[in-house]
Amino acid sequence: MHDGKNRALVSWSGGKDCCLAWARAREALKVVGLVTVMTEDGTRSRSHGLRPEVLDSQAQAMGLPLVTTNATWESYESEFSRLLTRASRELRATHVVFGDVFPEPHRQWVERVCGGCQLTAVEPLWGEPTESLIREFLSRGGEAIITTVRDEALDSNWLGRPLDVRAIEELISLGVDPCGERGEYHSFVTYFPGFRRRLDLRSAGVAQHGGCSLLELGITPTSVGV
Repeated sequence: MHDGKNRALVSWSGGKDCCLAWARAREALKVVGLVTVMTEDGTRSRSHGLRPEVLDSQAQAMGLPLVTTNATWESYESEFSRLLTRASRELRATHVVFGDVFPEPHRQWVERVCGGCQLTAVEPLWGEPTESLIREFLSRGGEAIITTVRDEALDSNWLGRPLDVRAIEELISLGVDPCGERGEYHSFVTYFPGFRRRLDLRSAGVAQHGGCSLLELGITPTSVGV
C-alpha cells in the first residue's frame, strides 16, 4: 500500500550529519536511496575520503541502494546533477535530503542544482546549534568514530576515537566546533537505529592529504548486538 510519502534520496557522506538528516527526513519522506560523488578515479568519496567498499557496507546495513558517480572538483556540479537525474529516475525520487547546517551559499547551491534537476532540496538540520545536533545524534542512539582531522585543529590521536559525550565536551574545550562544521573533523557512522547491523572497523593505517590526516578503514559487518 502506498504510504503517501514523497520519495527522497539522501546526499550521503557516511558521517553523523547526513545520518541525522536521514533520521529526521524519514519521518516525513520515504527515503529510497543514497547518492555519493567519488573522486575521478572512484577510489574515495569526494567529501570524506572513504573507500567505496566502506560506503557500500554502510548502505547495505541501512538497506538502501547507493548510487555514485566520479568527478573532479572542476566537474563536480555537472556530475552531481547527472547523478541526481539518474538516481531520481531509477528510484522515482522527487526530493533530495542534505545534512548541511551552514553556510548560506551552500544551501543556495543545493537548491539551485536540485531545482535544475526538477527535485526539491530538503535541509532538516539547517541553522540549528551544532552542539544540540551532535547531542541529538547521540541521544537517538547514534554511534560514530572520527575518521579525518584537519591537522591545524586536531592531532592524529583523535583518529578512530568514538564520538561520545566526553569527546564532544573535549572538542568544545579546545575551541573546535562540536560537529566539525568548519572542517575540523569528519566522522563515520557505525550504527544508528534503523541499521540492520553494526559495522566493525579495522584500521589500515593513516593517510595524509591536503593538510588532513585520514584513517584508512577496512570494515567487516557483524550482527547488531542486543
